[in-house]
Amino acid sequence: MTPHKPVVGIVGLGTMGRALLDLLRETGHEVIGVDSDPAALARLNGGPTADGSAPVHLTAEIAQLSRADLVIEAASEDEAVKSEVLHRLHTLCADGTPVVTTTSSLPLPRLAVASGRPADTMGLRFLIPPGPQGPVQVLRTPMTSPDTAVAVDELVARLGLTPVAVNSRCGADATDLVYAYLNRAMTLYERGEADRDAIDTAMRMGCGLPFGPLELLDRIGLDTALSVLTSLWTRTGDDSFAPAPVLTRLVRQGSLGRKSGNGFYAYDDAGRPTEPHRPAGLPAAPADVRRVGVVGSGTMARGIAEVTAGAGFPTVLVARDADKASQAVAGIGESLVRAVRRGRITPQAKAAALDLLVGADDVGALGDCDLVIEAVAEDLDVKRALFAQLGAVCEPGALLATTTSSLSVTACAEASGRPSRVLGMHFFNPAPAMRLVELVRTDATSDEAAATAQAVCERLGRTTVHCRDRVGFIVNYLLFPYLGRALNLLDRYDMDIVGVDTAIERGFGHPMGPFALLDAIGLDVSLAIQGELYKAFGEPDFMPSHVLEQLVAAGWLGRKNRKGLRSQ
Repeated sequence: MTPHKPVVGIVGLGTMGRALLDLLRETGHEVIGVDSDPAALARLNGGPTADGSAPVHLTAEIAQLSRADLVIEAASEDEAVKSEVLHRLHTLCADGTPVVTTTSSLPLPRLAVASGRPADTMGLRFLIPPGPQGPVQVLRTPMTSPDTAVAVDELVARLGLTPVAVNSRCGADATDLVYAYLNRAMTLYERGEADRDAIDTAMRMGCGLPFGPLELLDRIGLDTALSVLTSLWTRTGDDSFAPAPVLTRLVRQGSLGRKSGNGFYAYDDAGRPTEPHRPAGLPAAPADVRRVGVVGSGTMARGIAEVTAGAGFPTVLVARDADKASQAVAGIGESLVRAVRRGRITPQAKAAALDLLVGADDVGALGDCDLVIEAVAEDLDVKRALFAQLGAVCEPGALLATTTSSLSVTACAEASGRPSRVLGMHFFNPAPAMRLVELVRTDATSDEAAATAQAVCERLGRTTVHCRDRVGFIVNYLLFPYLGRALNLLDRYDMDIVGVDTAIERGFGHPMGPFALLDAIGLDVSLAIQGELYKAFGEPDFMPSHVLEQLVAAGWLGRKNRKGLRSQ
């Protein structure tokens, strides 16, 4: 026999309640949804049961929950409100009926006592709204009865959620880090320096995040995000938490994200986006690119040359001397051999790429290239000197690109003597694996140059995002304040590096926490990028970390030499 699924009640049909209602419905539970706001009921009325799945009863009458086998409280994050709702639920429901609070920050034992039936009260804590296989903290108190614990554990399993353990202090630190990052993303969007799709695509593909920041805000609920940011700002006085004006404006007009059908994106009645990400169109007809040059012999230069040759472009890699050039070509060959072993390419594709690749030690070898991509040291004087050489040896129509991640593209363009033919093509490391390229136009970059670069990227199988020439572009401008704030936590005596990383990874679904990510980027590289960003903007969140300076001075570089915050 199929085991009986309990009737589940939900009080509060905002972002959290709506997400739980959808999960319950999709897993065949009969649901009683209660909300005193007619607008919340109207948004859901008719939608949840349209596919013929388990019945959903929507009502403003909390007394209807008396027949529920388990009730989830998803009211606003206010201790007085939650305490009152929990107490009323225990008054309505039969003895032994589990009641679960979704508080994200309030002390569960205090709420359990205030409910009047602490043995029947537990908590489910979500750092992001729940979804299939999503993370959840299952919280109990010393007063929780075994029967209540079993009932809630069984519900979590039926919903397909993944129970995780996150230290409460580390969870709070993780929340602070992520909300400051989300707030900065809204500010970047509001200034018009990158559009909505570029910001979200850049952070998803550049950092491997499950959602872009504006997508995540819509999922959290813009009113919830406003409440959290306002609380953090009031508590800390830190202006990084001062809610972006666009957030306040959207909330005032009733655009609350998925739950209201519109926010940064628009959604249908089932909460699905109705506006898919829009790829940027070509601003003009692209020029023909037959031959590509890459300048440099390091990891990035090798990776880019591997990608261009693999896409069928005859490619010349220019290094400082013949030995470095031959070593770079040999390194690319070894990388292609590994790709064959892993099944990523065929032996024939490897042979074809190597046939298209040559090494050289003189920039004069770039004279017949239609596109030259600079990937030398991240030093503006070095780059400007190289662009001056490229301007002299390359054909007048050749497109010149810099892979800088934190320096001025305009300064490189000016040195070339042909600023209309220069732009940024910021590949991410490792270039053969990472699919994102930030295309950076200066005020002088022509439409044809931008179109040509985008067309090349499309042939390389890369996704492009467009942004203006500002230090850090999109990804580093949003990423490094987040990493810098994480480093500032090290000043606190009770800081737990592993705990914060775990909270970010398990609670928010990031592939790596901030400290593991710093090690992966390289502590020396991170310090250099912090310095450039601080030089450009002067904001406290960009200030080079004193701890990072000390680590780098002591030779701790992260994963690459197995000496880092997590790599030892």
